[in-house]
Amino acid sequence: MKDTAQLQIFKDFDGYSPKYHFFKNSLFGQIKDSIPWDELAGCLPAENTGPGAPRWFDAKGMFGMMFLKAYLNVSDRQLIERFNTDYSLQLFCGKLLAEDKQIRDYTLMTGIRAYIEDHCEWEQVQSVLLNHWKKDVNNSHVLLMDATCYESYIRFPTDVKLLWECCEWVFEKQLFRLCKILKTKRPRSKYREQKIKQLVYFRKRRNTHKETLRRRKSLVYLLEKGIEQLQQIMDMFRGECMRPEDFACLRTIKKILVQQTFLLTHKPSELKDRIVSLHKPYVRPIVRGKENKPVEFGMKVHMLQVDGLSFIDKMSFRNFNECKRLKISVVKHKTVFKGTTQLGADRIYATNENRRYCTGNSIFTCFPKKGPKNHSKAEKILSSEISKQRATVTEGIFGTHKDHYGLRKIKVRGEKREKLMVLFATMAANAVKIAKKRNQEEPAPREKAA
Repeated sequence: MKDTAQLQIFKDFDGYSPKYHFFKNSLFGQIKDSIPWDELAGCLPAENTGPGAPRWFDAKGMFGMMFLKAYLNVSDRQLIERFNTDYSLQLFCGKLLAEDKQIRDYTLMTGIRAYIEDHCEWEQVQSVLLNHWKKDVNNSHVLLMDATCYESYIRFPTDVKLLWECCEWVFEKQLFRLCKILKTKRPRSKYREQKIKQLVYFRKRRNTHKETLRRRKSLVYLLEKGIEQLQQIMDMFRGECMRPEDFACLRTIKKILVQQTFLLTHKPSELKDRIVSLHKPYVRPIVRGKENKPVEFGMKVHMLQVDGLSFIDKMSFRNFNECKRLKISVVKHKTVFKGTTQLGADRIYATNENRRYCTGNSIFTCFPKKGPKNHSKAEKILSSEISKQRATVTEGIFGTHKDHYGLRKIKVRGEKREKLMVLFATMAANAVKIAKKRNQEEPAPREKAA
């Protein structure tokens, strides 16, 4: 049997309820009306069943919670607490709680992200939303593109911090714990002496290169001994009292040991796929060359924009050259919209290969002119306008995502889950833009004559 409040929500949907009337005329209601919920629900299984399926929400409700998470820019716990007390959020997700009920499971958002991650891809969700919103796009022939990096929430990585974090996990969280549970004698090690030295190293305001190199060598030797001792305990008791995630973490630590041993005798530039975080081993250093932040640690995203509507071309934790994505981006734009006749991008895209491709497809760009012929007056005005739009609107949306949609530091763990956070933040910003645009285009109601 459904709850009385759940039945009442369908009675209120006829428009006579004041609460529903206020909701429909608010920005929340307009955002809800701009999202194709039925098509989105088709991306997930018809029945919300199976391992890990959240019991509180159906497919529409789960997507609604993901949009709210990005739009409100709050933590998972704060979102659940606000959902329990705010009827507008409940109407947005189509789940009106009874007066005597509330959600007490604060890990609900983790389950929702895991369920969406297992049953659909981010490209599928984006395609559904773009096909629904493309009718609201006016200047669909103008394509703007740029790349940015959405950083992951990790401490600033150094070799000494990473090695010590691995040593702590091997000795304190595994080796000493297993010896206590299995009632065996601890193997001899220099862990306590190295812990004292590590505290002395951390307390110093500045450490010389020789001190840092000496600390790295000591920690590499300690970590190698610790892994050998832990492996002996695991072989002796056949891996008892260890979880699957512990084995995955141990594999990561072994990779870190190999890489750090390599770095003792080689340059950092010679090492590929360098691991910088123990708990987020998929994160890679991305050299951006910015003056205030030359290296960023997170996901590089190539973003496309049409009439203020942003959509993602590629997301990767490994660095890539965005200028090679120009042809693919034009093809992706053509699959959704009619085609590209004007293109805006910064100077890194202005390679000879991209220039020939744009000229061959009659695409006007804002690239600097090559050769003896200059732009005409009309071409200069058009090129300047495209460059201005790219520099203000396209680059401005990156700051909006980071400041207002929770992408300043992405705190969730998991490669696919971080991509979902970027996707729903981008789509939530699009939904707000579409809702405001539709609200401006609606004619004002006429007053009745007296």
